[in-house]
Amino acid sequence: MYSALKERVCAANLLLPEYKLITFTWGNVSEIDRARGVVAIKPSGVSYDALCPEDIVILDLDGNVLDGKLRPSSDAATHLELYKTFPNIGGVVHTHSRWATIFAQCKRGIPALGTTHADYFYGEVPITRDMRVEEIAEEYERNTGRVIAETCARPDEVPAVLVAGHGPFTWGKDAPEAVHNAVVLEEVAFMAWHCGETDSIGQGLLDKHYLRKHGTDAYYGQAGN
Repeated sequence: MYSALKERVCAANLLLPEYKLITFTWGNVSEIDRARGVVAIKPSGVSYDALCPEDIVILDLDGNVLDGKLRPSSDAATHLELYKTFPNIGGVVHTHSRWATIFAQCKRGIPALGTTHADYFYGEVPITRDMRVEEIAEEYERNTGRVIAETCARPDEVPAVLVAGHGPFTWGKDAPEAVHNAVVLEEVAFMAWHCGETDSIGQGLLDKHYLRKHGTDAYYGQAGN
């Protein structure tokens, strides 16, 4: 019943070690099927070396397991909160990739310093506020999603966030695109860190590079892609 969705989400999860975005099991990918109201997500703590489509867990939007024998990712409630809050997203990725996590642990957003950043993120990748003690003590994962939602005013234009003291989340129209954005986020974090203190890209160049790839007047790439 969910075999195609499970295969796609498994394949997207396996891209995380391929692109060196994770160490051990420090990450997860999910995708939502909005027509059926279900989310497919990696199981908690399962090694990527052993992961197969049958392991992927299917949840409803309340977090109930509909299909799968394993427990879902411990971050599942965060993913579900993002799907509920951001209606245009179809896939979510969480990693502890090194350079993006450095920014998260330093509690700094990633500024738009150049055109590589501008091609994907229309401005700074934001950092959340620190979570309050009570938000951590009760419903921690769900509250993580709420803090992300509170922080991200333009989730369609900046499909990424850094959770303070924790790490990055990215999203996209589906799981593969969310992974793609996670790869780009790590690269721009690496470049930004090594640039040190410098001015952000000018608004004109930011507009040109973002809008030539996104929106009604985009002209980058081939028609239909």
